[in-house]
Amino acid sequence: MKRNILTKEDYHMKTLRLRLFLTFTIFIVTVIGVTLYLSTGDSQSASQIIIKVDGSSTVYPITEAVAEEFQKVNRKVKVTVGISGTGGGFKKFCRGETDISNASRPIKPVEVELAKSNGISFIELPVAFDGLAVIVNKQNTWAKSMTVGELKKLWEPEAKGRITKWSHIRKGWPDEPIRLFGPGTDSGTFDYFTEVICGKEDASRPDYTASEDDNVLVQGIASDKYALGYLGLAYYEQNADRLNLVAVDSGKGPILPNASTVSEGTYAPLSRPIFIYVSVSSLKRPAVKEFVEFYLRNAKNLSGEVGYIPLPEKAYTLALERVAKLRTGTSFGDPKNLGKSVVQVLGG
Repeated sequence: MKRNILTKEDYHMKTLRLRLFLTFTIFIVTVIGVTLYLSTGDSQSASQIIIKVDGSSTVYPITEAVAEEFQKVNRKVKVTVGISGTGGGFKKFCRGETDISNASRPIKPVEVELAKSNGISFIELPVAFDGLAVIVNKQNTWAKSMTVGELKKLWEPEAKGRITKWSHIRKGWPDEPIRLFGPGTDSGTFDYFTEVICGKEDASRPDYTASEDDNVLVQGIASDKYALGYLGLAYYEQNADRLNLVAVDSGKGPILPNASTVSEGTYAPLSRPIFIYVSVSSLKRPAVKEFVEFYLRNAKNLSGEVGYIPLPEKAYTLALERVAKLRTGTSFGDPKNLGKSVVQVLGG
């Protein structure tokens, strides 16, 4: 029997055909796989509900903790939490770009007008107490306390180029340059601090290192012996091994911020409630309503876990009533409510 013998040319041609066939097969399989993957991704994203939150870096840890717990029991909901500062968050919220705004101060009249012009109605909800911590480097052994007057002397606009050394604040302190760190101008913490310390909102010396990210401030102060700054108490507590806390004397002796002094208001004037603001139109979506109610029912425990001071139980009950009754507008931004407790304002 005669055997067919492949020539060299026949062999190369057969090999080429086989390679082309395998390449084509791999290409087809890849296309099918990518198509299936994309279609699955589209299907998943289409079925996933997004809740958008932005705003204060101070309120961020609480909202992030609530979002994580909420998503564990609501797999189809994704809560995104951004940090653009209280002011930056309100800009987005009042334009209808977000569902919820984190805020470390009450909404301002100009922001209320912006929301109104864009057809945005909102509900104002306090979620916890926070104290503003004045902090220094761990190697700082002299600044155990400061008076409100000394803080004003250091931070007021007139201090630029004039109060530049520790010895300029108090006689006997080091004749060394003082390097300052604090929130940026979009921060509610900046607004609050300048109002209660400098006497006017936004009145601050400009020659300091500013950031909307409190972790940047922590890093800067922790790496500089002669640094001083201010931020939310929770961020100090998370970094207490790297920083020292400065007691504040408002006329009744030096007071350190803690759960008792902040909630009782004896840590004056640097104690405050912090908030979330919810769009009424967003609240009509079941997932947003569920998230907000979950937030208020769990804020007491979760705020404590991340270093904040919970509100009285009655305050959370009244806040839930605000949601149920769709009670819109700001009460905490109303001057007539200054000096009232959170429960009194919510119940008014």
